Amino acid sequence: MITLLPDHVANQIAAGEVVQRPASAVKELMENAIDAQASDVKLILKDSGKTLIQVVDDGMGMNEVDARMSFERHATSKITKADDLFALKTKGFRGEALASIAAIAQVELKTKKEDVELGLQLIIEGSEFKSQEVCTCPNGSTFTIKNLFFNVPARRNFLKSDRAEYKYILDEFIRISLAHPEVSFSLTHNDKDQYRLPKQTLRQRLVSIYGKNYNTRLVPVEEKTDIVTVSGFACKPEFAKKTRGEQFFFVNDRFIKSSYMNHAVTNAMEGLLPNNHHASYFLFLEIDPAMIDVNIHPTKTEIKFEDERSIYAIIRSALKRSLGQYNISPSLDFSLNPDYQVPISPKGKTIKTPTIQVDPDYNPFEQSKIDPKNTSANDKGAFRDKRFINRGKGQHWEAIFEEVQDDMNAAIPEMEASIPLEAEFEMKENRLAFQLKNRFILTQLKSGLLIIDQQRAHEKILFEQYAKSLKNKRPLSQQLLFPQEVHLTPSDMEVFKEVMEDIESLGFDLTIPNNQCLMVNGVPIDTEANQVQNIIESMLDAYKNESDVWKLDRQNYMAKKLAQSNAIKSGKILAIEEMNQLIDELFACEMPFTSIHNKPTSIVIEINELLKRFQ
Repeated sequence: MITLLPDHVANQIAAGEVVQRPASAVKELMENAIDAQASDVKLILKDSGKTLIQVVDDGMGMNEVDARMSFERHATSKITKADDLFALKTKGFRGEALASIAAIAQVELKTKKEDVELGLQLIIEGSEFKSQEVCTCPNGSTFTIKNLFFNVPARRNFLKSDRAEYKYILDEFIRISLAHPEVSFSLTHNDKDQYRLPKQTLRQRLVSIYGKNYNTRLVPVEEKTDIVTVSGFACKPEFAKKTRGEQFFFVNDRFIKSSYMNHAVTNAMEGLLPNNHHASYFLFLEIDPAMIDVNIHPTKTEIKFEDERSIYAIIRSALKRSLGQYNISPSLDFSLNPDYQVPISPKGKTIKTPTIQVDPDYNPFEQSKIDPKNTSANDKGAFRDKRFINRGKGQHWEAIFEEVQDDMNAAIPEMEASIPLEAEFEMKENRLAFQLKNRFILTQLKSGLLIIDQQRAHEKILFEQYAKSLKNKRPLSQQLLFPQEVHLTPSDMEVFKEVMEDIESLGFDLTIPNNQCLMVNGVPIDTEANQVQNIIESMLDAYKNESDVWKLDRQNYMAKKLAQSNAIKSGKILAIEEMNQLIDELFACEMPFTSIHNKPTSIVIEINELLKRFQ
C-alpha cells in the first residue's frame, strides 16, 4: 500500500510550498545570485513572469558537476550538517528552490566560471533533462524560466491578473535591492526598463526607489549593543500612512515579517502618530546567527529570536533616541532652571520697581457713576447685570423677579404651526448663525434651534454633487495653473494604474511620466491644489483596503471618498457668509438630514423642549 513517490511528483509537491506564484521564483533566483557574490543582477520579465523570468548575474558561476547537481532535491552548497543551520549567513540553504522550479517550468541555465573559457548550457522541462552542451557566455549564471506551471494548469488558473502578479514581483525586487544597496539591480518588464539601480548607499537606494522627496523624510537610526546592532532609517511621524506598505525589517540582510518588532516601532512613536496611521521604517538588525532560527517557515520570511524581549527594548530605545536627537519628538532640557534665567542688565543701570496706579475709592457697584441714558444697547445688559449683583444681598427680590420675567418673555417668540424645516428659516440677509467649538453651526428657526455638524453637512453636499456628475458622465474639473507632482511607492503606482480610469472619471486630469510619480494637471471642482497628494493616497488606501466594496458600486464609493477628502473639517473657522451658504446648500440636497455614513447631519431643538428645561 505504501510506495515511494517518483521524483518529479515529489518535486511538484515541494513546488507547491516553494513556488506559489512567479514572484516566488524571482525571489529564489535573485537570492541565489546574491549568494553567488554577484555585483550586478538583471531581472527580465514578460507577462508578469507567466511567460518569461530571466535572472542574469555576474557571480562566481558553476562547473559541469555543480550545474547538474543544483537541480537535484536537497542539493546545496550552504550546509553540510544540522549545526550549520545556526551559523547561516546566506539566503538559501534547503536546496529545494531550483528542483521545485524545474518541476513546473521550462528552464534553461547558462553558467561559466571565471577561470574557464567556455560555459555550460542546460535545458530542463518538468524535472526532465533535455540537453547539456558547451556554449559561450559571460562569467556568472543566467537562469531563464519559461511558461511557469505549464504542466500544472490547475495551479496556473489560480494566478491573478498580470498587474497583480507584477506587483508581487516588484515587492520581492524592492526587498532584495534594499537589503543589498552595494549591488546594482535592473528590472525590465515587457521590453521596457522599469528600474536601473546602481551601486549606492542605503539612503541613495531609498531615494532611487521612492523618489527624491523621500530624502527629507528619513531619520537615521543607529544603535550598537552586545546583543544586536540596529541601523537604517525611520520616516518622520508626519509622513505616516494609513496602510503598512513601507515597513521593512531585515535580519542579517534577510527580509522578515515580525508583528512583535513592529509593535516596538509603534510603541517608540506613541503620541507622535495620527490616529489609525502607521509609521514607515527600514531597519536592519545584525545579530549572531546562533541566536536566531530561520528554518521555521517555507519562504523564510519568519524567524525565531532567542531573546525577543531584549531586541524589542533595544529597537524601541534606538528609535526614541533618534527621534529625540533629530528634534522629531518633544524634549525638555533638564540642565537649565528657568527660575535662574534672569537677563543681565547693562553695567551702571538701576532697575526701577514697577508701579501701578490704583484708585482706592473706586466702587464698581456705585450706581451714581453710571448714566443709563448714555449707555448703548449692548451695555444695558451689563448695566442690568450690575444692578442684579448689587441686589444680591437680599434686597428687592420682587423687582429682580419682574425684570428677569420680562427678559424671558421678550426672548421667547410665539409658537407657530409645524411647517417644513426649509420654510422655517429667516430671510438669508436677516439670518444669524455662529459656530460652537468650531464644529457645529447654530442658527434660529421659527420653531426652535437648528444645530448642524459642519463636516458631515459639507460631505453630504459634495457627495451629491460628485455622484450627479459621475452619473451624467460630466465630471466638474478645473485645470491647475501649476501641475502637481504626486510621488508614490512602486507598489502603490501599480495599484494606481488599476484605478486610474475610475479616478479620472471624478474630474482628475492625470499623466504618468515615470514609475515614481504621476502628474496632476486638473482636479475636481472644490479641490485644493495642496491637498492633491493626500487625496490620491487616501483613494489608493481605500481601494487597497476595500477593493470589493469599490468594485461593487464604483460611482457612489468614489464620490463618497472624494467628498470625505474635500469636505471642511471639524475645527475650521467659518465666516458668517460661509455658514449661511453651507446651510442653504445642505437643504437643497435630496436627503439633507442623513450623512454619507447614515448619521444625522443636523438636529432641531424645539422651543417646547427648551421651555421644559427652564421649568
